[in-house]
Amino acid sequence: MKILWALLMSAVALSAAGREVVVTIDDLPRGGDGGPTNLADLRAMTDKLLKPFREQKIPVTGFVNEGRLPGLGSEGLTRLLDLWLAAGADLGNHSYSHLDVNDEPLERCTADIIRGEPVLRAALSAHGKSLRYYRHPYLHTGPTPQIKEELARFLDGHGYRVAPVTIDNADYEFAALYNRPEFSARAQRDYVPYMESVVAFFERRSREVVGREVPQILLIHASQLNADLMPELLAMFRRRGYSFISLDQALADSAYAQPDDYVGSNGISWIHRWAVTRKMPMRWEPDPPAWVADASAGK
Repeated sequence: MKILWALLMSAVALSAAGREVVVTIDDLPRGGDGGPTNLADLRAMTDKLLKPFREQKIPVTGFVNEGRLPGLGSEGLTRLLDLWLAAGADLGNHSYSHLDVNDEPLERCTADIIRGEPVLRAALSAHGKSLRYYRHPYLHTGPTPQIKEELARFLDGHGYRVAPVTIDNADYEFAALYNRPEFSARAQRDYVPYMESVVAFFERRSREVVGREVPQILLIHASQLNADLMPELLAMFRRRGYSFISLDQALADSAYAQPDDYVGSNGISWIHRWAVTRKMPMRWEPDPPAWVADASAGK
């Protein structure tokens, strides 16, 4: 029995060795967590969010919605984007208004992508970088084969590479509750354990679908919750044997050259998309604790 247990622990350690993850943060300058949106508070939140990345030299990529907080103006947004770039981050386009291709005409969505470029391109250029990545709002890539194909063709023609996601989660639900005093302590207590359950699921699902653990790409949002708990979140990944890599490094892995045949209305992890392509039964990641859904619904 002792020998079997030792072999099992060796196998677990081996599977954890060499794990890699990319941290990507959506909805810059701030997601919909209900927090303050004046420049001073946004700057304070952004500084705190970026501090562990800056100090530990961890790569991070942020995805920008310029129109999410139009009151900032281009000057205010540029100041915030400069904080990201000065911390060593890369930035990508998340569209101007976060339009949903499932609900809006494709022409309106593509125009919104272009509208989100000028301030972002200028900020990147000032730091010697160029705009390369696009992330679909809601991870919706197209509700029909034709729309998906036309959107992909548009992105290719404008020099974008899609930034996929493998570790999808409901961090935004915790973030909204964290800024409500009656739920703040509970959200803080349960957030990282919930995230670890999701990470563990996608580790297993990657082995089932791809045959190995791929370099994971985490999606989270710009929020006070993530600003406050980022050290704990990063520590959780390290406990699980992860090192932090750039989006460029992850996408060099052959897993990301696999076809994605998924078409539908859901925004889902690319691991789920590969499972659909391989005609495998669907298995879903863990939900947040029931209290999160109840609190969000006002129960």
